[in-house]
Amino acid sequence: MTEQSFDPEELGLVAGLEIHQQLDTATKLFCDSPTRLREPEEATRTVTRYLHPTKSELGEIDDAALEESQVDRTFEYLAYDSTCLVEEDDEPPHEMDEEALTVAMQIADLLDMDVVDQAHVMRKIVIDGSNTSGFQRSTLLAQEGEIQTPDGPVGVEDLMLEEESAKRVEETDEGVRYSLDRLGIPLVEIGTKPDISTPRQAREAAERIGMLLRSTGKVKRGLGTIRQDVNVSIAEGARVEIKGVQALDQIDEIVETEVRRQKELVDIAAELDERDAAVGEPTDVTDVFADTESGVIAGALNSGGEVHAVRLDGFDGLVGKEIAPDRRLGTELSDHAKRHGAGGIFHTDELPAYGVTEAEVEALREAVDAEEGDAVALVADDPETAELAIDAAAERAVVAMEGVPEETRGANDDGTTRYMRPLPGAARLYPETDVPPVEPDPSEVEAPELLTEKVERYQAEFGLDAGLAEQVAYGRRMPLFEAVVADGIDPTFAATTLESTLTELRRDDVPVEALTDDHLRDLFALVDSGELAKEGVNDVLTVLAEEPSLAAEAAVEEAGLSGVDEAEVREAVAEVVERNADQVEAEGMGAFSGLMGEAMGALRGKADGEVVSDVLREEIQKRA
Repeated sequence: MTEQSFDPEELGLVAGLEIHQQLDTATKLFCDSPTRLREPEEATRTVTRYLHPTKSELGEIDDAALEESQVDRTFEYLAYDSTCLVEEDDEPPHEMDEEALTVAMQIADLLDMDVVDQAHVMRKIVIDGSNTSGFQRSTLLAQEGEIQTPDGPVGVEDLMLEEESAKRVEETDEGVRYSLDRLGIPLVEIGTKPDISTPRQAREAAERIGMLLRSTGKVKRGLGTIRQDVNVSIAEGARVEIKGVQALDQIDEIVETEVRRQKELVDIAAELDERDAAVGEPTDVTDVFADTESGVIAGALNSGGEVHAVRLDGFDGLVGKEIAPDRRLGTELSDHAKRHGAGGIFHTDELPAYGVTEAEVEALREAVDAEEGDAVALVADDPETAELAIDAAAERAVVAMEGVPEETRGANDDGTTRYMRPLPGAARLYPETDVPPVEPDPSEVEAPELLTEKVERYQAEFGLDAGLAEQVAYGRRMPLFEAVVADGIDPTFAATTLESTLTELRRDDVPVEALTDDHLRDLFALVDSGELAKEGVNDVLTVLAEEPSLAAEAAVEEAGLSGVDEAEVREAVAEVVERNADQVEAEGMGAFSGLMGEAMGALRGKADGEVVSDVLREEIQKRA
């Protein structure tokens, strides 16, 4: 948490969450393709699209879609042997996936929500390339729920069942490359009411919803499978949607930082009002930098570019004012310029610097008629980009005189945010005519056991300690744990292997993420049947992780851990005792601990420790 010089509650903080969670279903929401992610290198072909905004039923064009359309880009999509025509937008969508609908209704039940009588699929216009069709299919499934947090209840406004977007792979010279493996995976979007009044409560609410989602055992786990968006405003600010918060423990920091940003922008607007601030007309100032030694500007000019600048009346000292850690009002102007392809802006609060001299600053100020108390912002790029970018920066400067703009921002790793686009509106929605409505029946859905309840049951029923019980219940392998225990595997052994053993191997740089549930299930079966000693589990898992194409039985052979019978165990143990005959005669059973380690080493994990222990005791007693 960052240090505060303000109280978010006193500033009138109002916040709400939007939680996006992928469901772990067999197939996608509107086709039969698997929900398994692929590597870009596995792509078998590519598809190219150009997207444009369309009008809603009311004849309106959404502001966010319009701004996206102003960025000229080609979208390329990687397709795989598992990609279907629906994902390529070459075939109408199929009916809604039944498994996804069932899981979503379970989630609605856990959130104490009312499921709608009839669910209609809508098209949400999205033309950033993340959907081949230019829209995302979304269905309102439930409304009016509530969750409890230590700081009070938080209402849940709605639950949407929708398609996940395509995964952005990389920027290309022509536009953006996406991967179609993720497109269409079922996703629930849960929106809370604006009942959150502190940064801490925002994190508490997200943690509670996350626990409820994982309680179904049917949500995907891992980086990128759950995303938190946060809507934040203060009394004198505006609603800002912050997208893409990946870590739960970062939510309170992001809310707190956004409160500070809005407070600083409100203060800047008040100061600009006192100064009678204004924004001039953008001007071509290329001649000022004809002989510049600034690498950035010279590079643009040498490529046929231009320098465009705008006078900011009364902005002197405020463009460089910090509004969030390492971010200033100038950063806000720069974010808008970047949306139009520029690398950023320079402004006089930070100049001379970057190779720009004092003389060039004076000439720049003269070229745009800047007086004392004024600031100047400039962009150097190709002529079209420079013109669009400086116009965007100037428009953002105008908004700064008004206060905090409503907008969508992206979360940065350091807890700050960056401008993305205007807030979307209702103009982006219209009915999907290719998918019939469904009538969900929540009475047919069984509510899952909460993870908090599982922790208590694992302790009472299986004898796990509190820490291990919580690790298993909240871990991504929880469904596997329950399945193998139901098959008769010892709960403590299963839990320890899935949590402690895999964690230890990961720390030793073993690629445990390559291990599948089938690998682990087969390994447990080998131990249960006596074909593999527990002591050999680490070695076999290591082989399987490094060669995932192997079956568990083959991995045992590869690790040299094929089981031995009792006669071989007795022979190996007898040799250990014989080598240490003097110690055994002197210490008797006191020599047991030291010889046990030597005996296990001699058998190299091929025999179960309990068997070795029993045989060693017998052999020592013969000598004692």
